Amino acid sequence: MDAITESLPAIFAGAVFLLFGGGLLLWTCVRLAHRAPVAEGAHPLASATLGLLTGAGTVLLALWCFSRV
Repeated sequence: MDAITESLPAIFAGAVFLLFGGGLLLWTCVRLAHRAPVAEGAHPLASATLGLLTGAGTVLLALWCFSRV
């Protein structure tokens, strides 16, 4: 019972990071597929690159959190 209690924050953080990163990657890919701006008023290449890198980084952070369970 104690091991479950100790790993619960890592599971919660991993789920949050996975949802955010997956949503950001999905949003960025859909916007790029429709040739729509990822961020209004920003340079298209910079905003797409930043969105993809941030999404991938948070998914990797989620995987790291899940590996600590």
